[in-house]
Order: sequence, then C-alpha cells, then structure tokens
Amino acid sequence: MIQALSGGIVRRDTHLADGRELFYFDDAGTALGPDRALDTRILDPRPETATMRQDVLTGEWVSVASSRQNRVFLPPADQDPLAPQTAANPSEVPALYDVAVFENRSPSFGPGLAAEVGAVGAVRASDPPRGLDDLDELGLGRTRSSVGRCEVVCFSPETSGSFGTQSETRARTVIEAWADRTAALSQLPGVEQVFPFENRGEAIGVTLHHPHGQIYAYPYITPRTTRLLDSITRTAPDLFQRILDSERDGPRVVLSGEHWTAFVPFAARWPIEVHLLPHRHVPDFAATSVEERDELAALYLQLLRGIDAVYDTPTPYIAAWHQAPVNRGRDTVRLHLELTSPRRAAERLKYLAGSEAAMGAWVGDIRPEDAAENIRKAIDRV
Repeated sequence: MIQALSGGIVRRDTHLADGRELFYFDDAGTALGPDRALDTRILDPRPETATMRQDVLTGEWVSVASSRQNRVFLPPADQDPLAPQTAANPSEVPALYDVAVFENRSPSFGPGLAAEVGAVGAVRASDPPRGLDDLDELGLGRTRSSVGRCEVVCFSPETSGSFGTQSETRARTVIEAWADRTAALSQLPGVEQVFPFENRGEAIGVTLHHPHGQIYAYPYITPRTTRLLDSITRTAPDLFQRILDSERDGPRVVLSGEHWTAFVPFAARWPIEVHLLPHRHVPDFAATSVEERDELAALYLQLLRGIDAVYDTPTPYIAAWHQAPVNRGRDTVRLHLELTSPRRAAERLKYLAGSEAAMGAWVGDIRPEDAAENIRKAIDRV
C-alpha cells in the first residue's frame, strides 16, 4: 500500500518476515526509487504477549516483558540492526530508506491486542484489560495481558546520530511519521495512550547508537498523565494555555516561533529541562496542522542543537512527547514535549538517589532561570 501524506511525504506499507508491520516514510523529493526489497530472513516466532501485574499500593501496572532481556546491546556499526540489510548484516530493515517505522521485535506491550484485527500477524491477547474501569480497580494478585504496540522509528539509515543531527527535510518526515502512527495506533483495540519518544546517549541507557526513537501504545493511561488529569480537574480545563501565557513573556523562554514556544518550566526537576508547547490546543500529533509541523521541524532542530551546545560534547537526554489519552482529556491535555537531561555539569550527572528515587521528593540542582539563560546562550551559538 502507498499513501500520500502532507508535505509531499509518502508512506509505503509492507511486512517483515515474521509478520510485523513495516512502514517506509519517504522524504519530500526523495532520491529513493519506488521499489523496496522484501524481508527474506528466517525468523523465530514472535514472543508471547507479556503480562502486566498491578501494584496494589499505587494502582500502577507493571509489564513483565522478559523477552526484552535478549535485545541487542551496543553492536558495532557493521552489525547495526536498524541499518538497511546487507549480505553481512541481516538487519531489521530490508531496504535503503529515508525514515522507517516497524514493530519492535522485543516489545514491552503487544503483539497481542484487546480484540482481533485484520492486519497480518495481529492476534487477540488471552487476558486483555476490560477497559479503564477494570484497570482502575485495586486488588491483590491482579494481572492482565500487556496489550498494545511498541514501534521503532528510524530517523535515518546512518549508523550514528540523533534527531538533532538530521536535516530539516528529514525532521519534517519524522514528524509526519509521528502524526501518522499516532492516528493509526490510537485506533488499535485496547490502546489508551500513544507516546513518541527519543532516548539519546549511553548515560540514558541507550543500547543502539543508530539515530532512532520509539512509540509506545499503552493499554492504560500512564501514571504521569493520570496525575496531570487530576491537576487539570483541580485547577482549570485551560491549564496548558494558562501555563503558556504565564511563560511566554518571562525569563524562562528559550525559543519561540509563530506556532510553538519552548521554555524551562517554573519547577524544573532536572539540570536541563525544557518544555515545548503549541500555541493552540491540539491533543496529539495527528491533530497538528501542516503549518505547525513545518515550523516544528526547524524549531525542534534548533532547540536540540542548542541543548548539545551547552557543553563541548553531545548531551544525553530523553525527549518525551506527551499526548492526550485516546479516550479521556482530549479537550484539556495538550500535546507537548518534555525534554530532560541528567547532565548537571560538563563531567557530572544527576543520579536519582534516596529522596527522588524512593520518595519522589525532588531537589533541583540549578535555578530554572539560570538554566534558561545557559540554554539561550547555547542556542545563539549554533
């Protein structure tokens, strides 16, 4: 299947040898031809869908996905599993590509779903959640199948880099892929929230140097978003707009455009922490306009390159794109980026010790206004 998307980007759908879905997203004006090689590997069957266990003390669900223990760890470049396949490297992507998205071989959620769908390889899990009310109940020994989907988003066929090292054209293609996959994953049975993110740097725990991110489609509303929904209920439905209005003319703004503003939050937890919000309410990437996606491609690159310029070497970070749940908070939870880094000095990291890790009681190392000034100066240097 071939689908024309916005911005001149084209999506080409296919499957890997074990039935997992693979999507090629071609840049506008791509130099690639229309044909793509098929995946002819002989692969083991996909792992069974993991099982979630409920922590009765918090109500949170923990997916126990033991198959992830076998995933690749920092391979040499010639064995990069996200690079295009060669005779010597039977990788996950059979053809040269601009951007590629495929189902994770070792998923935390899925491949089972809450109901059978028509896609190749799609199966119903044995004990899926019975909706959000079922998941909200508390009890000892409660389990459910870890339904959902985990996908890998390859930003480039190159074997090293990050989102910030891409061209503006390529960044726009990745953003289009996020929007397209958010819409599709939100329609899968049992999916309650979709989360695109990028982990960058070994200090964060990255196991591949290839420029890539991931998308998780959860069978529940995450604990962080649950607390956010509660805060909105206790304050005002336009909480995000109020935050944006209070920040836009203040000392913590680091970058702004016609459609987006980036700022260090008032109560930043991490030494480097930046939030990026659209100026109008949109619940997720699928709801953004072409103009918003176009501006984001340039603005986000500028932000990431500035973050890298804070010190003399690249900055480890988590770039977390928070989106509204599929079935709750669509009119109140706004799409936004929360970019965080534990780097508190050129050669020092912030580790979560007793107070933060055990009690969730944070202590900031750097005043947010000072952190914003450092980031603004770094952005000016790039």
